[in-house]
Amino acid sequence: MSCLIAIIGRPNVGKSTLFNRLTESRQAIVDEASGVTRDRHYGKVEWCGKHFSIIDTGGYITGSDDVYEAEIRRQVVISLEESDAVMFLVDVTTGITDLDEDVAQILRKSAKKVFLVVNKVDNNERINESHVFHRLGLGEPFCISSINGSGTGELLDAINQELEVASEPEDLGLPKFAIVGQPNVGKSSFLNVLLGEERTIVNPNAGTTRDTIHTHYKGFGKDFLLIDTAGLRKKSKVHEDLEFYSVMRTIKAIEDADVCFLMIDAQTGIESQDLNILHLIEKNRKGLVIIVNKWDLVEKDDKSTKAYTENILERIAPFTDVPILFASVKTKQRLIKALEAGHLVFENKTKKVPTSKLNKILLPIIESHPPPAVKGKYIKIKYITQLPTDTPQFAFFCNLPQYVKEPYRRFIENKIREHFDFSGVSISIYFRKKD
Repeated sequence: MSCLIAIIGRPNVGKSTLFNRLTESRQAIVDEASGVTRDRHYGKVEWCGKHFSIIDTGGYITGSDDVYEAEIRRQVVISLEESDAVMFLVDVTTGITDLDEDVAQILRKSAKKVFLVVNKVDNNERINESHVFHRLGLGEPFCISSINGSGTGELLDAINQELEVASEPEDLGLPKFAIVGQPNVGKSSFLNVLLGEERTIVNPNAGTTRDTIHTHYKGFGKDFLLIDTAGLRKKSKVHEDLEFYSVMRTIKAIEDADVCFLMIDAQTGIESQDLNILHLIEKNRKGLVIIVNKWDLVEKDDKSTKAYTENILERIAPFTDVPILFASVKTKQRLIKALEAGHLVFENKTKKVPTSKLNKILLPIIESHPPPAVKGKYIKIKYITQLPTDTPQFAFFCNLPQYVKEPYRRFIENKIREHFDFSGVSISIYFRKKD
């Protein structure tokens, strides 16, 4: 199960700089997505073989000085609700402020792991000044400099040590489905339909520091694990910022899932925020089914479905080999078909094509449509194999892999999709030097 750590703190303590340091400056970075919700930043970090995700809450604070305290308090409470741990960032050059004290008081009452990080400690004198932060009662502070990276290794080592005790849900070998999308598109209603009819909840598996995360579900002739995204966990009793709350939940759900049902509102159409979520699904190599909900509320004719589909495909290009279903949670229209599509996408995601079959089908196509010559040099692809990875990834061995351009890579991907069903799944293609 993935682990999500939120970077919190008052303005100008260096949250975004720390985020950039932990992601961009290391070759271990897996993915970074900006703008998941406005200027929120989400990234994945690998350190000594362990992976975890971080979210920079720096863009959350808006307004004048007199509203900072209320906004930061809200941010801290939401972060505690939705993340597995938090990095509380403070500034050694200013010492402990009233706002730091206020945040620390909230953190001391929580059961979440808190990493107290003192930033801008870039000389011995400031190391001595950092001792004042022991007063916050949040344990031993980590002294770092976000700008030059000093101390971040020790911080990441400590995070890794905490991750070692994270419990994993029972792996039943079942597909894990998550319903994601913007607020008010019908996610909770979809979950309520699934949980309210013809179902047997076999076993809820507890997460590390969270309420129920995975629920073993049997219903409609299907058997799968349902990832909590909207309706399964208790709602927080505090006032929540819906955008911030939903983006943290979306990140967690996508990372824990095998297949994501991206639900969009038929009345508004696919929006930029939907595309941000879709790109997050694609970059995390998750299966995808698009559900256009509230289709019953749209005035339509016999061409509406086709026109709507074409518009979606145009917006999500180049990843267009995706099941799109027009449904209504309210009238329970095509919900079973959505589950069926999810299972098919899961099968595609885990499909293994024999090497002999790959070469038999694709090599003649490549021979008749070879890569364009570059600088008078001809590229010859001799051998193809699917890599032993969790998602469909293929290696094409050739003499000059550096000369294969993106248009030909797209051509190859289209041919793979044409002959082997990988609908709803992103494909990775690598051209490698043949020894």
